[in-house]
Amino acid sequence: MSFYSELQSLPINELNDLAQRADSAAVERALSQTHPSLADFAALISAAAFEGHLLKKIAQRAHILTIQRFGKAIRFFAPLYLSNECVNACKYCSFNRHNKIHRKSLNLKEVDREMVFLYNHGFRSLLLVASENPIKVSNTYLCQCAELAAKRFSEVCFEVAPTSVEDYQNLVKAGTAGITVFQETYIESAYGEFHPSGPKRNFQWRLETPERAYDGGMKKLGLGVLLGLSPWQKDVIILAAHVQYLLKHCWKAQIGISFPRLRPHAGEFRPEHLLSDRQFVGLVCALRILFPDVAMTLSTRESPEMRNRLFPLGFTSVSAGSHTEPGGYTHESHTLGKTSEAPATTQFEIADSRTPEEVSAFLKNLGYEPVWKDWEQSLSFTDKASL
Repeated sequence: MSFYSELQSLPINELNDLAQRADSAAVERALSQTHPSLADFAALISAAAFEGHLLKKIAQRAHILTIQRFGKAIRFFAPLYLSNECVNACKYCSFNRHNKIHRKSLNLKEVDREMVFLYNHGFRSLLLVASENPIKVSNTYLCQCAELAAKRFSEVCFEVAPTSVEDYQNLVKAGTAGITVFQETYIESAYGEFHPSGPKRNFQWRLETPERAYDGGMKKLGLGVLLGLSPWQKDVIILAAHVQYLLKHCWKAQIGISFPRLRPHAGEFRPEHLLSDRQFVGLVCALRILFPDVAMTLSTRESPEMRNRLFPLGFTSVSAGSHTEPGGYTHESHTLGKTSEAPATTQFEIADSRTPEEVSAFLKNLGYEPVWKDWEQSLSFTDKASL
């Protein structure tokens, strides 16, 4: 049975109701559990949990669990955007095919130039990101990008259009360790509203992507939800249920989660369900308490001040110095190179524009170790040792 099938029988509305009405006693009971349930998680993201004294206790529990499971180490990675030419019409995304933006897809020479830049700045973990376009971003092209990346980087992952088991098998053979797929919102009725046309409109196909990737041999499975599209408590309850399902059925893979708040971007969309800073902090801690061993990624969508506060509370992986447009790292607007081409449009505005070195220095001052490489996904690429 797939997660889509299981989702139909889960008591999501009841759990959401619990998140709306839980009192401080329910929060205390949830905190006392050694192995919290989804009902305990619902209490931990209720309004009562965000009261000062309780939020402090929740944050302390999350911090202790993170140190116990991961130590004082935070892993660095870099996103590399391959294309912003998209066939979808997602209402919340700059790359929406109806938006009048500057489009670009990188050729392999340009991809390699971006990779050299990131490698020279210390990154050894790479996330290759692309809009959905079966012509510009074919599986053959992605495999070529993976082979390029695997020659330098110890870990190569993708955040691209969902595909078949066979395509994932080919990506694994090319040197890919894992995939990330954002469900965007787990509420199916809202999902249809935000995805009016294009292949991304298929809710079930996207929801079952991690299972197909696992069957294709992927060792890392990343899930994501965009906070702000739908009522956030219901969305993250289903996210948590999805993680539980994958921990049970895809147990050989490492599971990771991302749950960024929406940022400004090209287009007219304005989110209606944004979290406050206090709610976001509480959510981070509640997820860490429910999932002590799951990797959690913090993006540059959050401000430097907010990221500094969040580092000790549960996150294990961060991006830094990121660009969300194809060719962003080596374009003349960011380097001393010369080109007449206008920069491609970004997917969203970055909030934390600090360099990787600045973020690394802050973490060291906080007593943490910035980890640039913690994975050697394949011994078949023997030329890595000579780089």
